[in-house]
Amino acid sequence: MLTNTPIIGLVPASDPERARAFYEGMLGLSFLSDDGFAIVVKANDTIIRIVKMGQFTPVPYTILGWEVADMEETVSGLTAKGLTFERYPFLPPEQVDALGIWTTPTGSKVAWFKDTEGNTLSLSKH
Repeated sequence: MLTNTPIIGLVPASDPERARAFYEGMLGLSFLSDDGFAIVVKANDTIIRIVKMGQFTPVPYTILGWEVADMEETVSGLTAKGLTFERYPFLPPEQVDALGIWTTPTGSKVAWFKDTEGNTLSLSKH
C-alpha cells in the first residue's frame, strides 16, 4: 500500500532556526516553508520536517541518513565546510579511515555526524 508513496522524514529541533541554517547551509537542502509547526526542507525528492519541539533529549542512534554515490568526496566536502564526523570507540580502528568512514565487514561504508540539535545523522554507501 505504501510502496510507491513518498516518505517524509521528521527531525526534532529545540532551536528550529539554528537547525534550518544547518540543514540549508551545511547540508545544502532546499527550504520549502515554515508552517508554524516545522521548518520544511527538501533533499532530492524527500521532504524533511524539522519539527519545533522545544526541549527534547536526542536519541542515542541514527535518526536520518543519506546514501551517497561517493563517500570520500561527500565526507571531505562536508569536513571542509566545518562538519565534524563522529568516531566511535566500539568500532575496530582498522575499519575506520582517516576521514572517519567505517567500512563494514560486508564492504558498505558509513560515516556519522550530529546536527545542531544533537541528532545523529549518517552517510552511507552500500
